[in-house]
Amino acid sequence: MRWLLFVPVAIMGAILGLFLWGLVAGDPDTLPSALAGRAAPPVAAAPLGGLRGFSDADLRDGRVKLVNFWASWCAPCRAEHPNLMALAAEGIPIYGINYKDRPEDAMGFLDSLGDPFRAALADLTGRTGIDWGLYGVPETFVIAGDGTVITRFAGPITERALAAEIRPALARAAGQ
Repeated sequence: MRWLLFVPVAIMGAILGLFLWGLVAGDPDTLPSALAGRAAPPVAAAPLGGLRGFSDADLRDGRVKLVNFWASWCAPCRAEHPNLMALAAEGIPIYGINYKDRPEDAMGFLDSLGDPFRAALADLTGRTGIDWGLYGVPETFVIAGDGTVITRFAGPITERALAAEIRPALARAAGQ
């Protein structure tokens, strides 16, 4: 009967072991995307300010593109903005979705930092963000010419992220 005293210790040891394994088993910086390999969800948002809007057909126009969720109140969005401007200057189409922001603030953001977007929408209610599985802003999706989501990148696009994740995903999208 004394061996029953060790059962709670063994159970706690097993739970602790599973907890530690969960901490080291995966990459904590990677958020899964249920959309990878699937068609991009519909976009049902209004055009942003006086900018050109876009539709589902634009996401399936045969060209590789990025869809970037951003907001003027988002500090990481400001940090990634120069990299978006550089990608746009290279000719990579970027479609912007301004997330839960006041349109006048969003337009002020673009007026002061530059506009990298081929077209932009305002997701005032957050419904489009929910449809796309958004965790927060900024988030960027690489979309193949047929509208298939190749990858999702959560967080600001830094030089490192550009080299390690965005450019390889753009190459995969072009090869699809």
